[in-house]
This record gives sequence, structure tokens and C-alpha cells, in this order.
Amino acid sequence: MLDAEDTAVTRQTAKALARAGTPAAVKLIALAAAGADDNQADWLRTGVRDALAGPDGVPGLAAACRELARDPEEAVRRGAADLSAWTDDPDHTQC
Repeated sequence: MLDAEDTAVTRQTAKALARAGTPAAVKLIALAAAGADDNQADWLRTGVRDALAGPDGVPGLAAACRELARDPEEAVRRGAADLSAWTDDPDHTQC
């Protein structure tokens, strides 16, 4: 997911996982965010925002974020906080 050579992989994978909106899918994004460098994090954020901009949004994303905020693994909680921050604007209030 964090392909340093091909940012399209990062963006499209984040988009697909965000669209799935399940806790397991969102956890993968959160873990990637926790280990991402600034460039990779930008592409993860772009993929998540792409998913949110879709016609149906991502109804499960908010619930997954809330669940992951209580995860026992610190990296997951940190990544979920990043994910919430990425969606914390007037157009993306799902987390």
C-alpha cells in the first residue's frame, strides 16, 4: 500500500479500502498512515477524500473511525486520528 515508486497504488488502495468502510479495511488505512512518510500520507489522504467524494459517500467510515479510536494497538489509534483529521473539513465530516 505504501509503494514509494508508484503513488497511484497508494491512492487507489486507500480509496478502495475507504469505500469498503469496514473496520478491517479502515484499520489497514490507519496502519499505513501510522507508517507513512509525508508524501505517502498525502496520497493516502487523497485516496480517502476521493472515496468520500463519491456519489454515496462512505457511510461506514465514521463508525469504523470511532471503533479504531479504541483499538488496543497504539499505531492503529494514531492512524485513525490521522484519518479523522483528513476528513475533518466542511466537505468531509464522516469521521
